[in-house]
Amino acid sequence: MIFAHQSREQLRQTWRESWRRRVDGLPLEPLQAQIADVIALHPEYHAFILQDDSAVLDFTPEGGRENPFLHLGLHLALHEQIGTDRPPGIAAEFQRLSRRAGDAHAAEHQMIEVLATLLWESQRSGRAADAQRYLERLRRL
Repeated sequence: MIFAHQSREQLRQTWRESWRRRVDGLPLEPLQAQIADVIALHPEYHAFILQDDSAVLDFTPEGGRENPFLHLGLHLALHEQIGTDRPPGIAAEFQRLSRRAGDAHAAEHQMIEVLATLLWESQRSGRAADAQRYLERLRRL
């Protein structure tokens, strides 16, 4: 796992550096390009990502503020799932939802809601996420 041994601040620094390089027109490594592409879809986060203190901010449910890094990370995870069709069938679900929504990014947001809920439930129960349950929930969208 690429990010497994990084601290929260190191992970966020990877996002910041990838976006800074895109903004500055500098060459990007393949992963940096993927990260920058996801950030590009979210203009509401552009200035925030570049803030020096963004790496240390806490985002708690009580604070009522969405965690941009979590949201963007879920997009990146979903892109990987779709690109590899893992779990099998997710690429077809993405195509179906994209056609229905008329917009791939809107479809991703629908799928991310399902993914986030599934991951939260998995973490809460201490069990691995269930790929079949994930696909079933996506099919209900």
